Parts: sequence; structure tokens; C-alpha cells
Amino acid sequence: MSNKEVKAALKNARDAIRNKQYKEALKHCKAVLKQEKNNYNAWVFIGLAAAELEQPDQAKGAYKKAIELDPNQLLAWQGLANLYEKSNQTDVKGDLADVYQKLLELYESGDKQKWCDVCNKLVELYHQEKKYLEVAETWQKLIRMKQEEGAEKAELHHLWKKMIQLLKDSTKNQDNKTGQLLLTAFEHALHSADPVPGEDHQNLYKDFIQCLSKFPHEVARLEKACHDMMALYPTMSYPLEVLCLHFVQSGLQKTNQCPAAWWYLAEAQMKIHEYRNAVLSCNQALEALGTPESPNLPWKNLALQLKAETLIKIADADAAEEAIKALEQITDGSSDPVISALRGQAYLNKGLMNQASKISQELLLSHPDVAEAHALEGFIHYSQKNYEQAEKSFLNAIERKAGTAEYHQYLGLTYWFMSDDTKKDKGKALTQFLKAAKLDSYLGSAFYYLGNYYRDIAGDKSRARGCYKKAFELDETDEESGTAAVSLSVELGDMDTALSILNEVTEKARPGTAKWAWLHRGLYYLRTGRPSQAVSDLQAALRADPKDSNCWESLGEAYFNRGSYSTALKSFRKASELNPGLTYSIYRAAALEQILGKYKNAIATYQQILKKTEDYVPALKGLGECYLMLARSALDNYLDRKAVDYIEQALAYFTRAVEHRPDVSCLWKLLGDTCTSVHVISPTKVNVQVPGSLLSKNATKQVLKKNELLILGGRCYGRALKLISLPSIWCDLGINYYRQAEHFTAVGTDTTEISELLEKSLQCLKKAVRLDSKNHLYWNALGVVASCSAIGNYALAQHSFIKSVQAEQINVVAWTNLGVLYLATGNIEQAHEAFKVAQSLEPSYVLCWIGQALIAETVGSYDTMDLFRHTTELSMHAEGAKGYAHWVCSTLQDKDNRNTVLYLYNIVQLNAVPAAQVVLSKYTERNPDDASAFTMFGFLNEYLHLKQQAAYAYERAASLLKNSEDTEKYNTAMQNYGRSLCTLGRCDEAIEVYTSIPLTEFDGIVGLALAYFKKGLLEESIKAYEKALSVAESEEDKAHVLTALAMIEYKLNKVDAAKTLLFKCSLKEPSTESLKALCTLGLVKQDATLATAALKELLKHEKGNDGIYERCLIASAVYALQGRNVAVQREVSKAIHSYPDNSALWSLLSRVVPLYASKKSKGGALAGSVAHTLDVNCRKEVLLNIAVNQLVAGCHMLEDKKNNPLKNIQKAIHVCPDNPAAWAVLMAACHAENTVVCLNNTEPKRTGLEMTLVSTVSAKTGESNLPHNYVRTLEDWCLCQAITSLEETGKLSEAEALCNKGLKNCPEHPALFLLLRQIQCKQLLQSHKELPDNILEELRKTVMSSSSSAAAWQWLAKIYQSQRMMTGAEMCYRKSLQLASQQGSWNGKLSSLLRLAMLALEICMANVPNEHWPSLVQEATTEALKLSPCPLAALLQALLQYNRKMGARETRRMLERVVYQPANPETIVSVARWYLLQHLYAKDDCELIDVLIENAKANGDVRALELNEKLSASA
Repeated sequence: MSNKEVKAALKNARDAIRNKQYKEALKHCKAVLKQEKNNYNAWVFIGLAAAELEQPDQAKGAYKKAIELDPNQLLAWQGLANLYEKSNQTDVKGDLADVYQKLLELYESGDKQKWCDVCNKLVELYHQEKKYLEVAETWQKLIRMKQEEGAEKAELHHLWKKMIQLLKDSTKNQDNKTGQLLLTAFEHALHSADPVPGEDHQNLYKDFIQCLSKFPHEVARLEKACHDMMALYPTMSYPLEVLCLHFVQSGLQKTNQCPAAWWYLAEAQMKIHEYRNAVLSCNQALEALGTPESPNLPWKNLALQLKAETLIKIADADAAEEAIKALEQITDGSSDPVISALRGQAYLNKGLMNQASKISQELLLSHPDVAEAHALEGFIHYSQKNYEQAEKSFLNAIERKAGTAEYHQYLGLTYWFMSDDTKKDKGKALTQFLKAAKLDSYLGSAFYYLGNYYRDIAGDKSRARGCYKKAFELDETDEESGTAAVSLSVELGDMDTALSILNEVTEKARPGTAKWAWLHRGLYYLRTGRPSQAVSDLQAALRADPKDSNCWESLGEAYFNRGSYSTALKSFRKASELNPGLTYSIYRAAALEQILGKYKNAIATYQQILKKTEDYVPALKGLGECYLMLARSALDNYLDRKAVDYIEQALAYFTRAVEHRPDVSCLWKLLGDTCTSVHVISPTKVNVQVPGSLLSKNATKQVLKKNELLILGGRCYGRALKLISLPSIWCDLGINYYRQAEHFTAVGTDTTEISELLEKSLQCLKKAVRLDSKNHLYWNALGVVASCSAIGNYALAQHSFIKSVQAEQINVVAWTNLGVLYLATGNIEQAHEAFKVAQSLEPSYVLCWIGQALIAETVGSYDTMDLFRHTTELSMHAEGAKGYAHWVCSTLQDKDNRNTVLYLYNIVQLNAVPAAQVVLSKYTERNPDDASAFTMFGFLNEYLHLKQQAAYAYERAASLLKNSEDTEKYNTAMQNYGRSLCTLGRCDEAIEVYTSIPLTEFDGIVGLALAYFKKGLLEESIKAYEKALSVAESEEDKAHVLTALAMIEYKLNKVDAAKTLLFKCSLKEPSTESLKALCTLGLVKQDATLATAALKELLKHEKGNDGIYERCLIASAVYALQGRNVAVQREVSKAIHSYPDNSALWSLLSRVVPLYASKKSKGGALAGSVAHTLDVNCRKEVLLNIAVNQLVAGCHMLEDKKNNPLKNIQKAIHVCPDNPAAWAVLMAACHAENTVVCLNNTEPKRTGLEMTLVSTVSAKTGESNLPHNYVRTLEDWCLCQAITSLEETGKLSEAEALCNKGLKNCPEHPALFLLLRQIQCKQLLQSHKELPDNILEELRKTVMSSSSSAAAWQWLAKIYQSQRMMTGAEMCYRKSLQLASQQGSWNGKLSSLLRLAMLALEICMANVPNEHWPSLVQEATTEALKLSPCPLAALLQALLQYNRKMGARETRRMLERVVYQPANPETIVSVARWYLLQHLYAKDDCELIDVLIENAKANGDVRALELNEKLSASA
């Protein structure tokens, strides 16, 4: 075969395996092997095919051959693993472990997931073989792998817990290493637990302590764990109990006891069937005997034999094993047939049938007359269900030893299970049980089966109950006897006996036991209507068996009956978790969620039921009810579209329910309720898809309008009435007809149809009243229908409301309706009394308050607005909403009442405008055809600066009034709409709206003029304003028009004309607007005289709170123009003192502080915080100001991680990402943070952002409409900042390239040119060569071109200093100081002084003999300290003193002042500490040295500590 043929054969083999043609695959593989004996793939395919053909040996050989050929290939190892996994042979497990180990090696560097899967399998394999050390070590490898992958803390916690679970069975027989690994796993799990303290953590701690208690050598660890747990969980008693037990056990001492006494006690306990106590007594006897001496040997044999007998009676495998051991210790026991018989019984209990049979046969041969031999044979036959043989054996045993109750008992059992005949035969089973009971009155099982006989065979329940009761009294652990006794007592009506049994058991029961008794008593209490007692008992039952789903379900019912719905819900959920098949528990959980108002959760739970059982009607009904309740909730919140969606869903589920159960009346009623619930929604929003089956049509779904849905609701009520005639359904049908009539009236349908519907409604309600005349709801509904205008039967209405009140005294609805009836008929006093009664019955009922508000409005009371406001606070209602909005708008339109107490209280203090806007938005949503409401809504939105919403409302009002006869209202609506469009900047549309109506009044003409102005049509605007001037009636209006004309003239660059118009305004009756405009004109034109004069005039005319912000802003700008920087900040501060609650003033203060009072920048940041607290809406500007102030103050993240410039500017950008200034401040904040971390010798985190931020600022400025000069300045600053950041991070080439790029766009940019020279100079300085004179001269010229920059002179000083040109450096620093003083820059002055002092100090420290430099240090630092209590200046003075007189007392005093001043920065303190330490060693002052070293340790000053070690060593 050629190579191609080999490949083709292998491909065919692969395809054959894929198609499960394994024999065919083998043929192809063998053909390949004939050509290539060492073909790896062929051997693998043979292994796979042979395994599938159930030829494991051949498969194993093939895989092993493949592994020999290439041991590092995965396929063969994987195949071998699969083969071993499928094998049932135990001998392959060791090989499988080796295969898994190899797979782990191969997967380790590749597929981590498969490595983990194999690791899990290997651990499981080791666990099955109880190789706990290998389990622990392998699982630790898995955890290490997960840790390396960066697994979450929760995942690692789960893994440690899994390790504990795997090793928990290993504590009995494990080596020390495994035990230590288990304890380590516990510790890791405890450390990774979350939350701490928590239930999971608490349980884990208990398990840990329990585990430690099993290790006798871990006493210290146990005590520590107990103490730690007590510290975390002080109320837990468990650790205390463990400690007590530990101390008691450690303190016990053995005492000598009497073995005979213990033996007799054990024998007595044996006879009364207290087997476990008897075993303990036997053990005590054996312990007392100690090392057997010859006199004690008989006692020891007796004790061992009795112990074995007792253990055999316990009848479990462990007890049988212990019994065999005891029998083996009996001396000469093999010759005793009784002991041999006991050994046979023990083997039988252990399940070793062959050994037991062998002993039985030997005994029967050697001792045929011994009863125990025949009994053993009987026990064997009985266990094998050979009842005929067992009968013979037991009869033989009884013949030889008739007084043994056990033989009669087992013979009775043999007859009981042999056949129905022997069971029913009195002479057989019954007789034997009776004999057994007679012979051994403590034999409870005999009485139990007697009870079974009397109950099931004889039918004598009374006697059966007595037998069960006796059996239970003998053995209180016999749950079957107790349950049967209780059940029969209940059947016989003897509840006292049943309860006495249950009470007796529960009183004696330990916690977590006697489940059956607690459960039965709990169910009894539940049946008899005592849910609290039922809850207590069912909880006790669950302590015994927390996994019993039925018990949880019963507990849920008990909680439900008690009214504890939340707890009941948890119980039903627990039941369904334990047994997902309990549909009833899931249903009850959903129903409880529904009761608790958790409708969405209930829906999800109901859906869970329907996934299993699609036609479960209670779940379908529950789903429909949930959606109906959600719809009602949405309607209450005026979310009508959402309500329609919910109604559609409810109809779908109710329809599915009635398809399965059309005979259930309540389902049809619910359908009617759902359809009728749309009556409040606008007809335009009601388009509901209804299943075709509900409409008796074949179509799957059909869309119904509001009227069709209401009619369908009536039909559903009719269907419900056919099934059962209930007054409540007649009432619902009557209300449905009334809602139909209401809808047809609103849409203008024929009055005949409306009258018919109302008549039907009346008849239905009368029918309901006749069926149940005592129901107040039916009378009230009848009164409502009778009082409607179409019927107008006010006498019947009054009678109905009074009857409703008589039927139910606390009837707020009927009293309110009665009040409405009196109000509609003009009886205001009676209406007031009726509403007053309603208010007293239920003060939160909104309709009675609306009635009182309407009465107040009718009589013209001042309380009207307050009453309407109160109605909106109680709940949303159409009448209250519109009434309140009307009064708010009326009050706002009256501009003369702004300073009245009534206005300040009703409008300002109570936030009337937002409140009215909210309720009116809901009103217009439900009533989309009310033009007056939309007009008010637009007015309120306009007042709140909600421009889009105002435009929509005005447009809607205009469209509703378009075809009305009232043209005046339509024109007003159009003017409102035009004004709102102009505010939005949609000037073309505004002009179109204004010109579409006749404009004769001042407001309309001014609106058009403003639209022209905003559009840029200045000539048209002038004409419109001149027309407005001609129709203006008041001098104030004329002044406003002249001001507007002046602004247009300024736009046309006619500044003198603008001034003339503004002066003309101020000559007669100057308005504040004209004065502000005049002042602003002076500011824009830098005319300080004009601005100052206008400001003085403005301050005369405008005082108080009105316009305080604008007035303060203008005044500050004028002071800034005059160069009075201090006055700028003082003006704003003065205004804040007068109006401390004005957030705009606080915001303004935070803006001006960094510009004009940078020394007070921390105060500026605080002012911004106050502004933010007073008004959250101003946060986007305030956060920016706070960040700028913090930057000026030098705040950074290392000082405060939460409140720092970077955090605040990030928040500002999140709030307003389109502000380019915010991005520029972010660049500054990043630079500041990088500088701080560099000073602290750590790597900067925010690098490489420069270009991104520069491009972002450019993009944001391009999108904005900011002034050109401002944009240019901002972009230039950002470019310079980016270059500086690149330079400081060492990216000189990138910085230089950016400089050159900037200079190409703007060649005459001195700042960029200076930066370019700085970068080039830095590159030269890095070469550590002296700079030539021509380069220094070029640098000096560059700085001279930016002569107004103090920073430029400081930079030149640094260059001179690096070239050792100290005098030149001094002159440059003095120049920078001069410039900073001229510019009023506090920071600039302080910086220049400190740099000058440091320059001089550097020369002094070099011991240059020149008095000029020390005096310069002293002079500069003194001036700096005058500016600020600067720690650096104090340090420089101290260092000067140190240089002059190192050992002087003044030197120590000055250095100590720097070191021990609390607020000083650590960087400065560290330097002072270094020099102070040298001074103190020079003076040999050990006491002060110790104090200083303690201070250094407290502050982590490593440098000072290292110096101390060197100095102390040299000393």
C-alpha cells in the first residue's frame, strides 16, 4: 500500500467508526497494519472499535501498543481511560489512576478545562478506594491551578469545601499528613467564606471544631478555634459545649467498681429490653474486672456472653460485629452450644448467611436437643423467607424450651407472612403472639402485631388501639405503633387519647426526634383551626427530618392559616425544592406571592407550573389574576399603555382556563372584570388582541376596540350568571352596562342606545339589591347609576346612598357620592356636611376632599388651592389634577402677587409648579382631547424650562382648537406654540406659526420679532419691534422694546446707535434689563467708565433677591475689568452672606476663587460643594469648579481617595460629556496625579492619555457653539499641557513632534516656541555637557519673547543653575518674582521665593565664603512665610542655621519645629529628621535620639532609621 492508500484506509476506518460499523473499521485498520505495523492511528482505531464490540482485552492491547509507539500522544491515553471507565472490574482501578495521572501531565500545558475534568475524575477514583492522602494531594493541585488562573474567591471557597467533604470520612483511620491537609482545607474555607459572620461560615466553624475534637494531639488548635468562634458568634453555645467536654474528659480519673453489680444491672436491662444501656453496663463490668485473674474468669465469660446476647438483640451489622468479637474472647466458648448459637445469630445479623448456616448444621448434628440450635435454624429460614421450614424449626425449639417468648414471637411472624390463611387462623399467628406477649410482657413487637391482627383481620379497632398503645408504651421509639395508636384513636373519635399519646411523646422527645408525633399533632392542630400550635409542632417535626417535603408543605399551610404569608411562602418554596414534583406547593407559593403583591414573581412561578402541566387551571387563573392586578396598578399610576398590555395577557390566560373549565363561574366573572377595566382608558389607546375562542370565532386572535371589549365583558358576566346567579355578578353586569353608556356618551353615540344601556344597568343593580339588600356596595352602585344626568332619578339616588350608609356605617364612598349628589343639585350646605362625614370616616379618601375643594371654589374661598393641592398629595384623580393645575397657573399669571405670603407658601414653599406639572402630565395622558389642560400643561412646562414638552403641549392644544368656533383661543394657542418653537431654536417654524394668524396684540408681535432676531433676519426683526413699540401701552414695555432694538443695532456693529437707544431707555423710566445691557456693553468694549456708571445706576434700581445672581455677576465682572481682584471675591461673598440659600451664588464663588483669589482655593471647593448640596441640578458646572479649586489647592488622590480633583472631574464628565473644558481639566488632573506619584517614587498610572484628551477637546469644541477666542485659548492650553506631560514622562521626541506640528499651524505662538526650546535644551542637558554661550543666548531670547511668563524665567534660572551660573539664576528668579507680583499671582510669588532660597542655600551648603547668599536665604524665606505658613520655608531656614552652627541649640529648636509640627508633609519632615538626627548624635543626646527614632518608626521613615544604624555603629 502506498502512503495515499494508507491515508485512505484510515479515513475509511474513521468513517466506519462514525457510522458505528466497527467490524468494518477493524478490517481497514488491519489492512493498514499489514503495511505499517507501527501506525499509531490504526492501533487507536482498533482499540476504539474493539471496545465498542465488547472486546476489552483486545482494546487494551491496542491502546497500549499505540502508547508504546508515541507515549506523548493524547488519543490512546484518552481511549484507554474510556475503556477502564466502562469496565466493571475492580482490578483496573489502579491502572485507571495511572492513566489519569498521564493525562494530567499531557493536559497541563494545554487544555486547562480538560485538565480539571480529569483531575475531578482522579479524585473521585481515589475517594472510592478510600485513598484519602492521594485525594487531598490531587485536590490541592486542582486548587493551585485555579488560583493561578485567577479564580474568584467564591469559587475557591467552594473548592475548599469540596475538599472537606471528600476527606470528612477519613478522620477514623487516617495518617497525620491527611489530617493536617483536612485541617488546612478547613482553615482556607473559613478565610474565604463570605459573608462573615454568616450562617454558612458558622456551620463551617462547627464542622471544623468537631473535626479537631477527633485529633487528640490538636488540643491547642481546638481551644483556639473554640475561642475564635466564640468571639465571632458570642451567642453560640456549641464551642462552649465542646470546650467543656474536652476539659471534663481530660480531667476524668478511673475508679474501681464492682463487676457483679454491673453484670446484674445489665441482665435486668436486658430483660426490660434496654439493650444499649445493657451493653454499656457490660462494658463497665468488663472494665472493672481489668486484667483477668483466675477467680474473675467466670465473671468475665458471663459479662461477655451477656454483652453478645444484648448486641444481637440490637440487630444491626455493627452490633453483630462487636458481638462476634465479644464471643471470641470467651474462654472455652467454642464447646458451648449456646455460645455457638449466639455466634450463628451474630453472623446472620451481619449478613454472613453461609457461616450462620454452617454453625446451625454443626449444632443440629452435635446437640440436637438444644433449643438454641433449632431456633438458629428457624432464624435462618425466616430470613430467607422459607416459612414452612422456619415453622418446623421454631416448633422444635419451643418443644425443647417452651418458655422463650422470642421463639413464639418468631413463629407468629412466620405464620403472619406465610400466607393469608395462616395470618387469619386464630390458632396460628394470633395464638403465638399472645403466648409471646404473655411470656414477655416487655416484648413490644408482639403487641404491635396483635394490634395489626385486631385491626386488619378481626376488625376490632378498639382492641387494636389498646395493643398499639401497649406496644408504644413499651418502646417509645416504635413510630409505627405510635402512629397506628394515634390514627385509630382519631378514627374512634377519642381525641383525648390521641393527644395524650402525642403529648407524652413530644414532652419526652429530645430536639430532632419523634418526628411522627410532632407531625401528627401538628396536622391535628391544623385541622382543628389552631395554626400557631400547628406551626410549632411542624417545626419540631422538621428538626427531626429537614428533608421531608410533605412536612414543609404542611408547615406552609399552617403559616398561611396563621396569616404569616412571607414565612408560608418560604416553606412552600422549600417543599418544592426538596420535591420538584409537588405541584401543589409550587402553586401555593405562587398564590402567596400574588397575595403579597409580588405579581411578577408569582407570574414566573405560575409559568413554572405550566411548563410541566399546560392545562393546570388554578395556575392559569392565578396568572390571569396577576396580570389583572398589574393592569389595575398601572391604571392607578396612569400607565395606560402598560395596563392595556397586561389586560391582553390576562384575557389570554383566563381564556385558556375557561377552555378547560367552562363550567366555573368565577373564571367568566374574572373575564368580565378584565374587559370592564378598560373603561378609564382613552379609546385611542385600546386595541386589545383577544383569543378567537372567546369570541366564538375560528380566528386565533382578533383586535377589539374599547366599546367591543366592554360589550364582551357584559357577555362574560352573562355567561357567569347562567352558571350561578349571584348578586355580586348582577352588580358587576350593571356597572358594565353603565361603563358602556359612559363610553358611548363620550364618543357621541345615539342617545337611544345610551338610554337602553342605562335602563339595563338600573335593572341589573335592582336585581342585585333584591337578592341581597344588606350589601352596601350594591346600593351605592344603584345610586351612582340613578344620579347620572341621562336618568336623573335623584330621589332614587338619594334613597340608595342612604340605604348604603345604613347597611354599612363606615361607608366613605356612599357619603361622598351623597355629597356629590347634593352639590350637583345645588344643596351646598348639605353637600359640605356629607363630605365632612366622609372625611371623618377616612381622611385619606381623595374624592371627599375634591368635593370640598369644589365647594370652596364655588363659594370663592381662599382655601380652594390648598384643598386641590391636598387632593394631589393623597392620590391622582382627574378632577383634583386639573383643578390644582388651574389654580397654580392662575396664581403664576398674576405677577403682582410675587412677594405675598400666599404666593410664597402655595407656589414656592410647596413646590407647586413641579407638582402640578406631574399630575397634569398624567391627566393629559388619559384625557388627550382636553385643549385647556394641554394649554396649562404647556405653560407649566415652559415655567420649568422643559422646552420640548411645552412645545408638544401647545401644539396639541392648537390642533384641538383648530376647528373650533372660538378663534381667539386658537390664536392664543398658536402664539403659545410659536413662542415655544422660538425657545427651542426652531425659528423657521415659529415664524411660520406666527404669520399664519393675525397679529394685533403686543405679545404676538414681540414673539414674531424675537423669532426674526434669532433667525438672523435683523431688518425684519427691527420692523416687527417698531410695530410692537407703536402698540405698546406701558412705559416698561416700550423700554424692553428699545433694549431689544439696541441689541440688534449692536449686532449690526452700530455701537453708538445701541448706546443711544439704551441711554434713551434710562432717561425716562429705566428698566433693569436696559441697565444690564448698558453695563454689559461697557464690559464687552472694555469701557470701565461706562460699565461702572451703568452698574451704579443698576444697583440703585434693583435690590433684594430678584436678579441677585445677574447683578452679582455683572458687579464682579466690572471689578475684574478695574483690576480689583480682591473685590471680585468679596462682592460674591457679600451676596452669599445676604442670601446663603442661593445655590447660583455659591457656584459663582467657586468659579471666581481660582481666578481672582487662588490662595483661598480650598474655600472655593467648599463653596462648590455647598452649591451642589443646595441644588443638585447645577452639578455639571459645580463639579468642574470643585475640581479646578482642588487642583489649585494642590489636592490629590493620595490625600483623599474619594474627594479629589480626578474623581470630581470624572463625575463632571459623566454628567456632561460634551463640555470641552471638563476634558481639559481632566488632562490637568491626570498630570497632577502623575506628578504626585513620581514624587512618591512610584510609577504613574495614567500615561499615554495626552493625545487622546487633546483630540477629545478638539472634537468637543467643534461640536459646541462656544466663542471662537475661548475655543482657541482652550485648545492652545491643552496642546501645551500635552507637550509638558510628554516631556516630563521622557517622551521627548513625541513632545518635539507635537510642538513642531503646533508651530506649523501657528508659527507666532510664543508659548509653543518656548516649549520647543525647553525640550531641545533638555535633550542637550541629558548629555551632561556644558551649553555653549550662543545656545544660552538663544534660550534667553526665547524667554524674553515670553517675558510675561514667570514660569519661563524660572525655567531659565534652572538652566543657569545647571551651568553653575548662580548670579544669572538669581536674576532670573528675581524677574519671575517681579512678574508674579505684578500679576497678583500668589502661587507665582511663593514659588519664586522658595526657588530663590533653595538656590542660595545650595551655595551656602557648598561652603562658599560669601555673606550675600545666607542673607538671600533669610530674606526669601522670611518673605515666603509672610505669604503663607510654608513648611518648606521653615525647613530652609533650619538648614541654613544647621550649615552655620550645626551644634547650636537654635539649630535643634528650628529642626524640631519642622519635625514635630503635625500638619507638615512627610517629605519635608523626613529631610529635617535626617539633619536633626546628625545634630543629636553630635551632641550625644541619647534621650532625644530615642524620641526621634520612635517618631521615624511611627512615620515609616526608612532613610532616618538607616542613618541611625550607621551613626550608632560608628559611635
